[in-house]
Amino acid sequence: MCQIVDNLRFGAKLANRSTKNEEFMTFAHSLGLLKSQSLPSLVQDELEAMLRKGAFSPGDALREATLATQLGVSRGPIREAFRSLEEKGLVKVEKNRGVFVRVISPQEADDIFEVRTALETLIVSRLVKSPSCLLHSDLPALLIKAKKLASKADFAACHALNIEFHERLAELAGNITLLHTYRRLVNELSLFRHQAHASHIDASTLRQSVADHQNLFDSLVRGDKRTALQVLKRHVEESRKRLKKILSNSMVT
Repeated sequence: MCQIVDNLRFGAKLANRSTKNEEFMTFAHSLGLLKSQSLPSLVQDELEAMLRKGAFSPGDALREATLATQLGVSRGPIREAFRSLEEKGLVKVEKNRGVFVRVISPQEADDIFEVRTALETLIVSRLVKSPSCLLHSDLPALLIKAKKLASKADFAACHALNIEFHERLAELAGNITLLHTYRRLVNELSLFRHQAHASHIDASTLRQSVADHQNLFDSLVRGDKRTALQVLKRHVEESRKRLKKILSNSMVT
């Protein structure tokens, strides 16, 4: 327990050193977290958040020792987190070489988007049957926040809210198997979607994405399945095109 306390304190110190380190240390603020989650689980959550926020690029090597120091833990929890992240499709463990951020090909991305579209179509079909759950959720507040962030061209924060919006829809659909399957797909795509949005420095994609979310939400609340599906398919297709462009350029370079 003393070691855990020391780890948490060290992590808190790292979080206060610089803006850069704040991105690497946002968890374990108190021992209260350890009552519901193990240290390896906390480390996994933090590493997953870092990957989603674009702290690493696809193909980057992840070093146990470096991450252990940054997060203020031993190598054991880092190693356990790597195994879990590999199962989620976020990293690739190569024998005698190390751990690397997952790289996907344009064809793999297309395949993932095809399945994602099918899953989100199912989500829409379930939500239009109970629109009241949307109105009483945190989605209206999330959309307001997203609009403000898009107007400031805050790519990282908007990217995080984009993922959160779609995940909340999946959660509200009320099918746990659907939710878990959807999350895995989103995890794989999120490694590149951050770059896809950031490549448009005029932030037009951020504003359009938020507008699509608002239109989708409004359609679902009205119980208008046809419009909701039209908005969804256009939204997903635009996201697919941006990602495919990023992947194609990365393979050329």
